[in-house]
Amino acid sequence: MLRWLGVFERRVLIVTGKGGTGRSAVSAALAIKAARQGQRVLAVAMTDVLGLALHLGVPQLEYKPVQTRPGVWALAIDRTAALDEYIHLQLHLPRAAPLKPVARTFSALADTVPGIRDAVTIGKICWEAWSDEWDLIIADGPPLGQIDSYLRAPEAIAALVPSGRVQEQAAAMEELLADPNESGLIVTTLAEELPTLETNENLALFDERQSCQVAEVMVNGLLAELGAEVPLGQGPLRDAAVLHQQLHEGQQKWLSELPQGIQLPYLFGMLTAPEVAARLSEELP
Repeated sequence: MLRWLGVFERRVLIVTGKGGTGRSAVSAALAIKAARQGQRVLAVAMTDVLGLALHLGVPQLEYKPVQTRPGVWALAIDRTAALDEYIHLQLHLPRAAPLKPVARTFSALADTVPGIRDAVTIGKICWEAWSDEWDLIIADGPPLGQIDSYLRAPEAIAALVPSGRVQEQAAAMEELLADPNESGLIVTTLAEELPTLETNENLALFDERQSCQVAEVMVNGLLAELGAEVPLGQGPLRDAAVLHQQLHEGQQKWLSELPQGIQLPYLFGMLTAPEVAARLSEELP
């Protein structure tokens, strides 16, 4: 991980992690933090449309960017719309052209070749990064078990189409994602057994394949030390104190198995999704 390069100094950040580790909350928090620092941010829901929308405080996201707060715009990737945009804008085919046969061919390929479906999604992120519209793209990405297929999609496209504009754009996407000065992965995890094991396994995979380097590991939901003596006797107060102490000790054990990263606290109380994102943004360095 490139500690010397600040998280927000890249053009693209893709948030991934095991399911239930708070990817959408962290994505929204990163967007809020970056905007607060003066950046113009586009937050992108790659797969889970609802999670990012809720944490940014809007009922839903569409393919067209919508401003959710000062400095933060957001959209949800629609593969059909992204494919149409690719055909018209990136392949430079005019909208007046008879595209039905072309569109049908691309749609058939996208439905049968997983690499193309994933390339359309990651291609939208790259396309926005290449525009002059945004300082930073933050993508609420798929879980760890799926992210590799998205990162390697440009490579798959380049293998399918050995020459021409499509191959050139696939190579450009691959270069953008692999450049640690331009793109990085944010890996969310919990200090628990299964998330820790899966995170470490995938960190080794990312390091081996170099499709996109890890910019930061964020350990979410950490309990602070109890900060008081466990009450004597019996009762719910003692039970709660003992449970807190045991959970904290367990988290510290698994935290020691993870690489050093940003630690985010467990948020107590009845908080709405936007409140969670706002609170987490305040914890980011």
